[in-house]
Amino acid sequence: MNSLADNALMLRVKEGDLFPMGLLFKRYHRELFGFFYHMNGNPDLCEDMVQTAFYRMIRYRNSFSGEGAFRSWMYQLARNVLLDQVQQNKRTTYCQNLDDYAERVGGGTLADESLHKTEQAVQLRNALAKLSDAHREVLVMSEYQELKYKEIAEILNVTEGAVKTRVHRAINELKIIYLKTEHER
Repeated sequence: MNSLADNALMLRVKEGDLFPMGLLFKRYHRELFGFFYHMNGNPDLCEDMVQTAFYRMIRYRNSFSGEGAFRSWMYQLARNVLLDQVQQNKRTTYCQNLDDYAERVGGGTLADESLHKTEQAVQLRNALAKLSDAHREVLVMSEYQELKYKEIAEILNVTEGAVKTRVHRAINELKIIYLKTEHER
């Protein structure tokens, strides 16, 4: 139902009524921010990329046919924003220093557990950053953005089976990188 409503809103935008774009922004700006954040890790850059993605939705509104889901079309534009950013800046990875977390967490067992979880999260983010762009992208879409394989297939213009294979390979590569960095500590 929400997909139909999104399509209807975007078709109104396509006809020249830009007011519905505000509603679409309200629904999807956080989701796009999350996608960009998991892809590059720089929150300031992600804000700019979200703005660019919505600007492009307005600019390229005539390319929206309404036949597929708005969300798939939105992610196709978002991927192009990401690709443009990578080409301009070459991938930069932003990782917070663990010392910053250590200062925020008080002493004691709970603090130690919290710090350990934080270290694991940072280690996972670092491993994710070391994945190839293609593998990171399918993992972010499936695991963090919770897109269905069918939606990802539509966005990437591949079969659903190809998406399943890519996700499986990406998870295996992520495991290898994660375990390797864990042993290096």
